[in-house]
Amino acid sequence: MTMQELEDLENFFTNAGKQPVPIFLNQATEITDYDHFLQSHFQPLKANLTSKVNQPLIYRLKTLKLLIEANA
Repeated sequence: MTMQELEDLENFFTNAGKQPVPIFLNQATEITDYDHFLQSHFQPLKANLTSKVNQPLIYRLKTLKLLIEANA
């Protein structure tokens, strides 16, 4: 993922507005605080986008984007 792709993803969530919770990404991941979820995922990615440790953050953000698009 490039910095531009990250900015595009962040813009998507900004434009999508706050979503109702809870949101279930999968059987093990429930989002109960939408704003905190986004902040806690974007902050480490902005600090070190290429770190392999951050790959699950990208996956969860992309999964959430797909859910929002599917329910729009």
